[in-house]
Amino acid sequence: MRFLLSAIFVVLVGTAQAQQAADAVEPEAAGIGAFESLPADMAAALDAKEAGRPVVASDWMVAAANPLAVKAGADVLAAGGTAADALVAVQVVLGLVEPQSSGLGGGAFLVWYDAATGDVITLDGRETAPLAATPRLFQDPEGEPLKFFDAVVGGRSVGTPGTPALLAEIHRRWGTQEWGSLLEPALTLAQDGFTVSPRLAKLVEEDLERLAISPVASAYFMPDGEAIKAGATLKNPAYAATLKAFAEQGATVFYGGKIGHDIVATVQNAENAGVLSDVDLAIYQVKEREAICAPYRGHEVCGMGPPSSGAVAVGQILAALEGYDLSAGPQDLNVRRLMGDAARLAFADRGRYLADSDYVPVPVTGLLDPAYLAGRAALLDSEMALEEVSAGEPTWDHAMIWADDESIELPSTSHISIVDSMGNVASMTTTIENGFGSRLMVGGFLLNNELTDFSFRSHKDGIPVANRVEPGKRPRSSMAPTIVMKDGKPVMAVGSPGGSRIIGYVTQVIVAVIDWGLDVQQAVSLPHAVNRFGTYDLEQDTPSVELSDGLTTMGFEVATRGLTSGLHVIAIGDDLRGGADPRREGIAFGR
Repeated sequence: MRFLLSAIFVVLVGTAQAQQAADAVEPEAAGIGAFESLPADMAAALDAKEAGRPVVASDWMVAAANPLAVKAGADVLAAGGTAADALVAVQVVLGLVEPQSSGLGGGAFLVWYDAATGDVITLDGRETAPLAATPRLFQDPEGEPLKFFDAVVGGRSVGTPGTPALLAEIHRRWGTQEWGSLLEPALTLAQDGFTVSPRLAKLVEEDLERLAISPVASAYFMPDGEAIKAGATLKNPAYAATLKAFAEQGATVFYGGKIGHDIVATVQNAENAGVLSDVDLAIYQVKEREAICAPYRGHEVCGMGPPSSGAVAVGQILAALEGYDLSAGPQDLNVRRLMGDAARLAFADRGRYLADSDYVPVPVTGLLDPAYLAGRAALLDSEMALEEVSAGEPTWDHAMIWADDESIELPSTSHISIVDSMGNVASMTTTIENGFGSRLMVGGFLLNNELTDFSFRSHKDGIPVANRVEPGKRPRSSMAPTIVMKDGKPVMAVGSPGGSRIIGYVTQVIVAVIDWGLDVQQAVSLPHAVNRFGTYDLEQDTPSVELSDGLTTMGFEVATRGLTSGLHVIAIGDDLRGGADPRREGIAFGR
């Protein structure tokens, strides 16, 4: 109990290691800080998060990474709009006030529960590689992989943005409110200005050198040559003009229109120029894909399949854990051993087999086959950490051999969870990849660096890598927007930013609610302990660090890090209960 109380009140975490500096988190101001203009009930929601209490509502709820974005979505829901309507409003505000994480220059995955049909539907708005891209896009003349930020910064890393098309498709399918009205809150904030939050100000300060590559981004984030400051009012007239055009012309202004032409010109003329073309934008399509659902203790955990690895990996981890008693809780060493090694097994399969299934065969059925998973779970029958972990050999219809991937996926991204009064549920994870993406700015928004989610190596020892760059292909992602079902009804919407650690963050919340009986705010506030490739990452300045000696004795390598998740969760039952990650500035709010 002492651990739980400590966890709930952990509002501040330290900055991440140097590799994660582009998305490090800073201490948030006490109270509502940069959001003092919020209505009293929304301010109370922020206070509830800081006190470790879930927000409770009876009709609708939205949870997202910035109170200004939550307010935009809440106003739509209060006016009778659907979760789809609110999702549009929330995303375009996030692209303004949290531009380093997501926006119109990026991509997203949506998991949607349709209350009218009872169906779980997933839409893929992931970016695509340009048609002119080759498997050697991120290699030097000798065929060696580029250093990460040598690949990221500039036009080379920019994929075809998918978010504008996804928002339009979401509204076409499930929206009921007038399109332009959903963009109006963000447009007004862009014209009149918004208060710079502590988090945005600190992240800009930490990334000045890379942002300086773009004169447009530099002028916006560093007016008068100095980084923007927390509490300052920041206007974005270029973004207002973009939203006005988006409201009047729809997504065509990006995919064949002026904004699209401006994106292409910026990418092609940037330092470290890219190969994105008008054709790439013209042929872009949002894709509906089959939801991936995996059983766990009487629930169905449903999410996005390839090109996302999220649902498959989360499903594999949970399947490996289901045969074990986890009730001892998050501070129990054996529980953490089981969770850590189950994740390592899933990541080994992820690294070899998961990629864009439109381009390479992916054995999803074999990876989630109960017999295969039982064999993997049996490897956990030990009191010590697994000495070695490698990909398994699932049954599948293609005699393909893949090499293990080496792609780097650093933390950034944002997650939105929404439930509307009709019972529709939206879980959408949205990103421009690394913090501030490619650092290129067009029309008041940042362009993604999503192509660096591909493997920089195309082959290893003569064997091809499934997640290599190919023209038109979508890079593998760890984003894991999730809807948990029970008896055919949704009981939870959950997701997080965090690069490849997203999978561990989402898994822990599901286990925390189902196995440990925590409420959603307790679950998202829990200190993190995440294993992917062998090293057990423990969240610094939290009780997770107390696990270090025991895990080391069990045979794990251990590192202490700042683990800046951004979990936003809504539990759905007799009422709605929302939780927002205390490591970031977001809130859950409903009525």
